[in-house]
Amino acid sequence: MRHSSFRVALCLALAMVGMATAHAADTPGADAVPEPQSTENASLKDFIKANPDCLEFTDQCSHCVVVNGIAECSTVEIACIKRENHCTRRVAN
Repeated sequence: MRHSSFRVALCLALAMVGMATAHAADTPGADAVPEPQSTENASLKDFIKANPDCLEFTDQCSHCVVVNGIAECSTVEIACIKRENHCTRRVAN
């Protein structure tokens, strides 16, 4: 009886160590690089300012619509290669 109790305790201890290791691997480390959100917002504003007649544009990763001078963009697609923004729809004259 003591032998099986020892096995159960050992299995539980190993499972807890495995869970702690997996959790530690999921947490970002100190060397993790944050996403350049402010740079991206600045480039969107620059693009909108340089193309005031553009209503929709894309960088091949996300698609944006200009509403009241502000870009509302879709979520970035998985495994895309980001390119320079280009207008896909302009104001009809």
